[in-house]
Amino acid sequence: MARQIAIVEDEPAIRANYTDALKRYGYEVTAYSTRPQASAAFALRIPDLVLIDIGLGDEPEGGFELCRELRQRSTTLPIIFLTARDSDFDIISGLRLGADDYLTKDISLQHLLARIVSLFRRVEALSLPAGKDQLLEHGPLKLEGDRMRVTWNDQEIPLTVTEFWIVHALARYPGHIKNRDQLMSAAQVVVDEATITSHIKRIRKKFVAFDPNFDAIDTLHGVGYRWKA
Repeated sequence: MARQIAIVEDEPAIRANYTDALKRYGYEVTAYSTRPQASAAFALRIPDLVLIDIGLGDEPEGGFELCRELRQRSTTLPIIFLTARDSDFDIISGLRLGADDYLTKDISLQHLLARIVSLFRRVEALSLPAGKDQLLEHGPLKLEGDRMRVTWNDQEIPLTVTEFWIVHALARYPGHIKNRDQLMSAAQVVVDEATITSHIKRIRKKFVAFDPNFDAIDTLHGVGYRWKA
């Protein structure tokens, strides 16, 4: 069965181009021009992946609001911002809202397809049965690698797929420092230092919501991050 991708883009020509291109690669594609239109459709059915522009019609931040809505519906839905806006503020804002990736519209189609395939590959593990050999435990942390499930003190932490792989990379070798390139490799993303920092801040915030004393992730400025041994 074909994967279902939703595109939320207010420019008709761009929307049509991406729709046609993704259909040629075998995806089932639905396209929306406004946030309310997309939001109403997603209330009835969540697609397998969503591409979102930030400015949607008369809503300059409509894409951000839609991302926030989608994250409330699903913590594991792959969300990619695909936009002309490339400021650090917009990138960090998008990732803090829970997007898995942030791409600008000058990206090649092949690069976009690679990012989509990578995200689908990561969420496929969610349909697999849990296996004891995939369980990683360290103190209050339990991490099921085959189901992308993380708990802290037996409370499930709602991580996105990108956040999961960053935590996995850190917690797999407690006490070992992981630099930006190593975390990018683990999460299969290509981002700058500020973007990794945003992911780490969001991860910390999610753990702190369940445990105000959470301090398992150390920041070593100019070096990287580590999970405390």
